[in-house]
Amino acid sequence: MRFQPVEPDLGNTSEGSDIMNYKGKALTIAGSDSSGGAGIQADLKTFQAFDVYGMSVVTSVTAQNTLTVKAIYDLPKEIVTLQMDAIFEDISVDAVKTGMLSNEEIIETVADRLSFYNVERIIVDPVMVSKSKARLLRESAEKRFIELIVPLAFLITPNIPEAEVISGIEIRDIEDMKHSARKIKEMGAKNVLIKGGHLEGNLSIDILFDGETFYLFEEERIPSKNTHGTGCTFSSAITACLARGENLYDAIKIAKQYITTAIREAPNNIGKGFGPLYHNIRGIL
Repeated sequence: MRFQPVEPDLGNTSEGSDIMNYKGKALTIAGSDSSGGAGIQADLKTFQAFDVYGMSVVTSVTAQNTLTVKAIYDLPKEIVTLQMDAIFEDISVDAVKTGMLSNEEIIETVADRLSFYNVERIIVDPVMVSKSKARLLRESAEKRFIELIVPLAFLITPNIPEAEVISGIEIRDIEDMKHSARKIKEMGAKNVLIKGGHLEGNLSIDILFDGETFYLFEEERIPSKNTHGTGCTFSSAITACLARGENLYDAIKIAKQYITTAIREAPNNIGKGFGPLYHNIRGIL
């Protein structure tokens, strides 16, 4: 099965045309990327590609492009709380994805509200450093993130550098990835998906650990510099699939195919640095 990029189909927009309902509702709690390639913007584009209604809680506002992050402004914890309350008091949420949670106050606030609303399907993307090497999670807040956010995760999706920070284990190969996944599982995450994009080889291999079994997800490695927002997009695709009712294994498999195609079809005329992916991919669900 393979995704295909599609041109917009406006269809029949006249009065009386069929109206389709969304297949699920998903919330992203993350930072805003002014260049549109990562963060909340990438999450919402991905949700839409899966026909899932997307909502957002903005935690930080960044001034960035494909070359650099110029500035980061963290929102006050009060407005983060009010955004979350506004959504959960009115709209049911099928799955939640967390992204950039940059400081201790935001981490504590998000953990408190997710626990208060008893959210079960929480996908944690532990965003720590941008493609341009800007820190998106303060080093002083890493311990609090591990204490409060990791145990809430139905699924946590670190890349190799993030997994090394969380687990304290150096990762050089697949066996190290498994060792790290076991350690993170012990920290309270229900399921751990370590992404192998930073390893070498013709295949991009991710490893899922559910506490009993390891599952490998393999796709062709696409050589490209246009990979801005890859982690955000991958975790959002998983979130969208879970919001639609897919089981975890199938959600990851579908999302892996989606992200591979999004990299393969990435535009080469947006920005001078790490360009964005192509999110408007349909056809597998």
